[in-house]
Amino acid sequence: MINFFNAKSWPFIEAYKLKDRLEKAGASKECVVFETGFGPSGLPHMGTFGEVFRTALVRQAFERIDSTPTKLICFSDDMDGFRKIPQNVPNPDMLGNYLGMPLTSVPDPFEKYDSFGAHNNAKLREFLDHYGFDYEFRSATEQYQSGVFDPMIIRALEKYDSIMDIMLPTLGAERRKTYSPILPISPATGKVLMTPLEGIDAEKGMITFKDVDGQSHEVSALGGNCKLQWKVDWAMRWIAQGVDYEMCGRDLEPTYKVSSKIARILGGESPENLTYGLFQDERGGKISKSLGNGLTIDDWKEFGIRESMAHFLFKRPTSDKRVHIGTIADSTTAYFNDLARYTKQDEQNQIDNPVWHIHQGEPIPPINGLDFNLITNLASVMGVEDPDILKAKILKSRGGQVDVNHPLFDVLIEKATHYYSEHLKPQNQYRLPTAEEKIALEAVRDKLAEMDDGLEADLYQKVFYTVGREAFGRKQLGDWFKATYEVLFGQSEGPRMGGFTALYGRENMVKHITSAIQGNFVNHDLGASFISHQTNG
Repeated sequence: MINFFNAKSWPFIEAYKLKDRLEKAGASKECVVFETGFGPSGLPHMGTFGEVFRTALVRQAFERIDSTPTKLICFSDDMDGFRKIPQNVPNPDMLGNYLGMPLTSVPDPFEKYDSFGAHNNAKLREFLDHYGFDYEFRSATEQYQSGVFDPMIIRALEKYDSIMDIMLPTLGAERRKTYSPILPISPATGKVLMTPLEGIDAEKGMITFKDVDGQSHEVSALGGNCKLQWKVDWAMRWIAQGVDYEMCGRDLEPTYKVSSKIARILGGESPENLTYGLFQDERGGKISKSLGNGLTIDDWKEFGIRESMAHFLFKRPTSDKRVHIGTIADSTTAYFNDLARYTKQDEQNQIDNPVWHIHQGEPIPPINGLDFNLITNLASVMGVEDPDILKAKILKSRGGQVDVNHPLFDVLIEKATHYYSEHLKPQNQYRLPTAEEKIALEAVRDKLAEMDDGLEADLYQKVFYTVGREAFGRKQLGDWFKATYEVLFGQSEGPRMGGFTALYGRENMVKHITSAIQGNFVNHDLGASFISHQTNG
């Protein structure tokens, strides 16, 4: 019998915290509300998806320990003013005319949707739907304009001075002069104005402000004629929507603390919160939607299986992480390793395995004899970029040892082959072995030549390990395998050589080592010969 209250994985720890909080509050809820936020000023990236996925994991864990119904709101702040032109979109000159406008009033540079905000919302929803998330999408523009937030806006007007007392000490001297928690929409230009208010009538919901033309206007603050400044808006949304749980990145931790104070002023409380680490680019820099320097959602969809991205996002959520194209291969390997580990665990420990959470408690079987690196390196040594040809090769050489009916078999070959073609092949840097490395590789080749075909991968692996240890010593084994990868694959990292030899074929491996030692780095002849054989046969 599984005891979910003994789980140690972070989604369950977060679920325990939320359940304890709700029980201490004493009020029964008809529905526990989880929320994630999206700023559609640029295309969605890994951080955007990561917040939704991780929140969904906590929701899933909570449902295992509490019977109260739940829902997940994905909220888009698409009424925010358009402040900076992204560098990764078409028609940037056109966008310059709409700076300061609500994102849902900015034309779509891709010319597919009614607005830039709508385009970016659609990209997010497309990806969330692709992964099968159960969520309710909400648009700030729709919520403001429909009047859903009007009661909270009136309360913000009533508590205007108290909100200012919280906000002003957090601002610089110049910003204090122009700051207002209420941001009017200019009747003249349609832009979101960052201007102080001249007058407030909370009872009627009216505000007075000076527009960019210097004229004073008295307008209703309701029905989408204004929006709340970000920190106030966040607090207002928590209360208006009854949010019980919301994550945020480390960069928003100070904002969360300020918004929590404002929430109390408005008559509510901030939700339970996890502060997650930030995603960084390959050099450790901050990912920017405007710069487009992070690995995009579309990148991962194109080159990686979706389970690998889920695994990457599950691991160490509170730590900063670098995310780049190489992350796809590493995460795919880690995912399949955990699938294999899951089958050897008892039920109580299985619920702390990432794959239990990824597959909602019902992981698929592991795949034997194959992984992402093996496929990409097989494509590399054969010079093959067609997944169908590579699949035929695998079936011919290892059909009896590989799970060809595994649900991820075909997609893994397709993604890995494409990954090799587009990213590994252009960057491969083969080299000749040093004198010592050449002697060791010749020893490996000669030992493999004396062995039988079709042996277990570990027996072939032992050859590489034993020769490397004898030639370079146990402490230098890492350098030995790195050299092997560079000479044979043109990369500094690679697969387990025993598994690769079993997949590629012992005889083929002997030929490939000979070719690489002689400087014929990629065995295109073997690939061409195999292709010809398949075509003729």
